[in-house]
Amino acid sequence: MREIRVFIEGPLRDRAEVELPESAARHLLRVLRLDAGAAVTLFDGRGGTYRATLTHAGRGAVRARIDGFDPMERESPLALTLLQAVSRAEKMDWILQKATELGVAAIQPVLAERSVIRLEAERADRRLAHWLAVLRSACEQCGRNRVPALLPPASLEEACIAARAAAPDAPALMLDPGAERTLRTALGPQPASAALLIGPEGGFSEREIDVARRLGFAPARFGPRVLRTETAAIAALTALQAWAGDLATD
Repeated sequence: MREIRVFIEGPLRDRAEVELPESAARHLLRVLRLDAGAAVTLFDGRGGTYRATLTHAGRGAVRARIDGFDPMERESPLALTLLQAVSRAEKMDWILQKATELGVAAIQPVLAERSVIRLEAERADRRLAHWLAVLRSACEQCGRNRVPALLPPASLEEACIAARAAAPDAPALMLDPGAERTLRTALGPQPASAALLIGPEGGFSEREIDVARRLGFAPARFGPRVLRTETAAIAALTALQAWAGDLATD
């Protein structure tokens, strides 16, 4: 039987009764056509899941009683931070969704010089809220119980400085088709965490590449072809997770 998973702003606690968010309630009622007594799984993004039973399923609200806690974790042994240059709406949503499925621990949107999207303060807030909803929805679908950390959009320099400050000893890699070292070589011995910097559709400018290198991001090539930004992000994350043992390759 399919597990029905719903993200709830927490913190959740055993034996509590909670009201489901409007969007989730609408989906459970109109699409899945669930009634009171149906079993659902709730999670608050802080780890583990909560077994729950719908106690009320009506137009006014959908409520559930929490019946127990399951501490199951599905996180990768490699804590990956993706520094992703902001792309067009649908493309950025796709990258965030797939990065979540692949177990990325944190996502830093980067406002690069050649990014086709420009975010003013008010628009940035709306976009950040939308991206967070994308991450939560991806966790509902893929079975993750921890929502990746989503950082506010920042310039390339600000993003690189923050990433290095958060994990100064971790490998920091920047995909560059012209780099001498491969991604695997640049990664080095298996680390506990790493940062990966991906450029926009038009690539980073020479100035940005120099800034990233100066701030500790090592250029690394990934295969013999130039990849689109969305392909590069997902392909590189997949390779890094496979090397870390998160993805079964045997």
